[in-house]
Amino acid sequence: MYKINEIFQTIQGEASFTGTPSIFIRLQGCPVGCSWCDTKQTWEASDVYKVDLQKTVEKKADSELWADSSAQQVIDLIESKGYQAKHIVITGGEPCMFDLIPLCDLLHGNGFSTQLETSGTFEIKVPEKTWVTVSPKINMRGGYPVLKQAMLRANEIKHPIAMMKHVEELEALLTDMDIQPELIYLQPISQKAKATRLAVDICIAKNWRLSVQVHKYLGIN
Repeated sequence: MYKINEIFQTIQGEASFTGTPSIFIRLQGCPVGCSWCDTKQTWEASDVYKVDLQKTVEKKADSELWADSSAQQVIDLIESKGYQAKHIVITGGEPCMFDLIPLCDLLHGNGFSTQLETSGTFEIKVPEKTWVTVSPKINMRGGYPVLKQAMLRANEIKHPIAMMKHVEELEALLTDMDIQPELIYLQPISQKAKATRLAVDICIAKNWRLSVQVHKYLGIN
């Protein structure tokens, strides 16, 4: 069973799949503790907020409501909504608290592509064809280290930054793990002008890429 916070259809606004029509499956639960997290409603899975799965597609605003669901129930719900997107983004919370292989296999069998967004602090359990986006959460208050297994599995690294310290933390992580990812995106935190300028400058200097959270500029989910 998976703990579902919400399921909705929109446009992917970040990194390699920017602009792609996507169905987001947001899972509940995350102990990492990022200070700038914009989905803090997903951190705890309190029974007080447990609801029927249908409620997860009826939300008009962020909330702590969540539902238990099997992989088949997720498919059935998506079909019942008549969503047209064929790209599924599994996010959170921290989705890698769950074994995602059964869910992804079923989605693939029903004609969907899958993408995982994770902090890299839990072992990644997805099929080989799932695109993995690791946004390494370094030195967060939860105390969870970024795992080399997660970094090696990543198809892309997407690193939120607000100051040079965050760039240096990523550089140190890559050096310590002795890995050189092919795709590295820097993403300015909260669209701050100073952070954006820094990200642009570093991307040019290192031939990395910029992720600008297009959905926030468009004012959509």
